Amino acid sequence: MESLQTSTVRQKDLSARIEDHQFDRARLLSVASCHASSWLSVIPARGLNLHMDPAEFQVALKWWLGVDTSPYLRCPHCPDHQLDPLGHHALTCQRGGDAVLRHNSLRDVVARFCHRARLGGQLEVGGGTEADGSRSRPADYLVPNWSTGKPAAFDITVTSPLNPISLPEAKVTGGSAARMAEMRKHTSNDPKCRALGWVCIPLAVETYGCWG
Repeated sequence: MESLQTSTVRQKDLSARIEDHQFDRARLLSVASCHASSWLSVIPARGLNLHMDPAEFQVALKWWLGVDTSPYLRCPHCPDHQLDPLGHHALTCQRGGDAVLRHNSLRDVVARFCHRARLGGQLEVGGGTEADGSRSRPADYLVPNWSTGKPAAFDITVTSPLNPISLPEAKVTGGSAARMAEMRKHTSNDPKCRALGWVCIPLAVETYGCWG
C-alpha cells in the first residue's frame, strides 16, 4: 500500500511538471522570436528613456529566463490570486491600471516616432458607441495619407503566449499569440475602418517582446 501511494504522488508530480512545461515551451519560443531579445543589447541612455534601474533589470532578466520572481506572493489587486512563477498574472492583471499604462506607453512611442518622421497624426481617434453600449476606438494613433491616400489606424495590443486562448498554438509556434491578436483586431476593427475610409493596421506584441 505504501509503495502504491508513493507511486501515485510521483505520477501527480510528473503530470504537474508536464503541464508546467507547456508554459515554458511557449515562453522559450516567444523569447527566441526575431527581435524579441533586442532589449538585452540596447545601450542604456536615460536621455532616450532607454534605461533600467539595477533592481528592475534583475527582475526583468529573471522573468525572461523563467526564474520564479514571486515566491508565495499574492497579487496586490487580486488578494485571492497567488502570483504564478512565470509572471503571467502580474503582466496581464486588468486591475490596478498597469496594463493600461503599458499600452499607453507603447502608443506614445509610436506617436513620437511618427512625429519625428513628419507623419503627423492624432491620438485615440474613432471613438463611438456600439449597439451593446461599449466604446469603439479603432485607432490608438491615426496617420493621414498612409496608403493610396487613406489614413492608417494603428491599434496597439499586448498579448501573452501563456494566455489559455493562445497557449495551444504558442507552445508549438513562436509568435502565434501576436498573430492571433492581430486577427482579433482585424475582425473587430476592419468593418469600422472601412466605414471611415481608413486602413486598419494592428500592432500586436507579446509580453516577451515578439511582434506580430
